[in-house]
Amino acid sequence: MAIDQSLYLDSAIRDWVLIPITLVMVLVGVLRHNVTMLINSPPKKSTLAKIREQRVLGRSQALQANYFQLPPSSFVARRAYLIDALGSGKYLADPVKPGSEPNKPKNPLTEPGGMDSMMEGMKKSMVMMVPQTVIMGWINFFFSGFVLIKLPFPLTLRFKPMLQRGIETPDMDVTWVSSLSWYFLNLFGLNAIYRLVLGDGNAADGTRDMAAMGNMAGAGMPGLPGQTPDVAKIHAAERDNLELAGLDLLDLVNRPSPPPGVRRWIGDGIEGRVLALYTR
Repeated sequence: MAIDQSLYLDSAIRDWVLIPITLVMVLVGVLRHNVTMLINSPPKKSTLAKIREQRVLGRSQALQANYFQLPPSSFVARRAYLIDALGSGKYLADPVKPGSEPNKPKNPLTEPGGMDSMMEGMKKSMVMMVPQTVIMGWINFFFSGFVLIKLPFPLTLRFKPMLQRGIETPDMDVTWVSSLSWYFLNLFGLNAIYRLVLGDGNAADGTRDMAAMGNMAGAGMPGLPGQTPDVAKIHAAERDNLELAGLDLLDLVNRPSPPPGVRRWIGDGIEGRVLALYTR
């Protein structure tokens, strides 16, 4: 028979632990946003070649997502042109010269502005890591082992390690939250408050930077600050994706009329469909 647990928390825990932790994390997020805005360097102007290099990827992705809205002949022409352009490097800002080593890795230290980009990335990482480390140490030192709040809904035992960090009590109800777990809940749950106070696109959300760092580590760290991405490889990968797009439509291109119930594109049989709407 399960024993009903009734814990009564002192109101001083709410006033001197729960509210201060939440308030400090909100203020640190606002401070982090302002510091990030101060250390951000002004955006660099892109050349026309660099803009074309990026926009052709957008054209290819838009074609893959909306090819069914184009007549088959138009889709085939656009697809063939983009496949040829992406494969030949027509839109590359720095095309590979004949006789040179393709895909040669570039040293970010020797690239123009590479050192500045690396320093800016390191400063942003420090702005993210230092406050979170200080807050976690502050909570561990002063509020270790505190039980702060009880969640108003039931949870399974799988949530116990997440909600009761720092409390070695296997018999406690899973809905009770420790001080260290409250820190993590605030770290991942204050994004709405930051958007309300600072607006969209703010720099107060530390979880976004953590996710970016995790993606870089999982992909062999291709996005290190100052490192130039290999655009030629990106164009080659986009060309491969485009070659696989619309294969179902290409089978119907040479047919004079689609099979019954099958449309080659969104405009197939549009006259009959419009007439049917007004002749009922």
